Amino acid sequence: MAKAIFTEEDDALLEELGVEVEAPRHGSRTPREERIIAGFEEIQRFFQEHGRTPQHGEERDIFERLYAVRLDRLREQAECREILEPLDHQGLLKGQVHEKAVEPDELDDDELLAELGVGAAAPNDITNLKHVRSVADKRAAEVVANRTVCPDFSIFKPLFADIRADLEAGTRETRRFGENAEIKKGEFFILGGQFAYVADVGEEFVAGYGRPDRRLRVIYDNGTESDLLLRSFQRALYKDEGGRRITDPKLGPLFGDQWEPDDIASGTIYVLRSHSSHPFVAEHRELIHKIGVTGGRVETRIANAAHDATYLLADVEIVATYKLADINRTKLETIFHLIFAPAQLDLTIQDRFGHPVRPREWFLVPLQVIDETVGRIRDGSIAHMVYDPRTAHLVAAKD
Repeated sequence: MAKAIFTEEDDALLEELGVEVEAPRHGSRTPREERIIAGFEEIQRFFQEHGRTPQHGEERDIFERLYAVRLDRLREQAECREILEPLDHQGLLKGQVHEKAVEPDELDDDELLAELGVGAAAPNDITNLKHVRSVADKRAAEVVANRTVCPDFSIFKPLFADIRADLEAGTRETRRFGENAEIKKGEFFILGGQFAYVADVGEEFVAGYGRPDRRLRVIYDNGTESDLLLRSFQRALYKDEGGRRITDPKLGPLFGDQWEPDDIASGTIYVLRSHSSHPFVAEHRELIHKIGVTGGRVETRIANAAHDATYLLADVEIVATYKLADINRTKLETIFHLIFAPAQLDLTIQDRFGHPVRPREWFLVPLQVIDETVGRIRDGSIAHMVYDPRTAHLVAAKD
């Protein structure tokens, strides 16, 4: 019989049903021993996700305080230590017992929850657990609760502005999370109504139940960040009805058999240089270029440049043009902007009405590199190249 494969969708479904998937245990244990081990495994999972033991204190999450009291109890009792020490690969039982720890049999579960400030069940309804969240709810909530201020948010803020602009322009789309559960560095998502950017993905390790996991650094568009496990992030996206993946812009073919409304019979790639008196532009004038594509005359396109924030509110000069036939203007511009995105000019100016504007089509790229890029677009070799702003050259893309 073929071995069943446990997928991310299965995991998400079990989470929705409040089912915890536990690794099979070997040997015969009493129900009490099973409860002791199950309670300790919850503490181990907390340690794995947070990198520390659960702490006491009214400012702590109710479940962290519950785990802290439980750990004190387990450390106190020789019977518990004997059962758990072979499983304690994290050294959790070696810590000190909190001075306010209760006696092992002083409180039952209901009394312990009441002591910690959790509402008790209704007198005649033992199933009515007030203020107690499901496992899936707790894990999804941790994604929000564990956020901290992002100290270098200024680096990431322009990325979120670009994402909004791409979504409005239609060069990116949002899709329900679950069609593809993979999460990679550099990807964008929507969680809890906020944009989320995966800034870093750590090395893979084996977590509970022998399943692989990774530590993520996720930046949110409100200036916060979280350090959480990949599977925790996946669960939160699954559970959030508004959870979405934001797609990468697809380059697509420049030439094709079927014409689209935005296709043109012939077009011109144009490269402009600004006459702006802005100090940074003046200092780097020979490197700062605007790259675009038009189906008409370039001269007509730039006639009103001095009054248009898109052109830095200054006259421009045409430094290069390239004629192409049967191209899709939007797709071609997207290719240029993707290639030179690492060198995009980060400059904000005020328009004629005093509103801040951040032009998006200007790049710190030498003219000869733009010329090389056009050639590689023509012969198709651009698919294997990326722009390295440190060396100001096109280099082979790494696999």
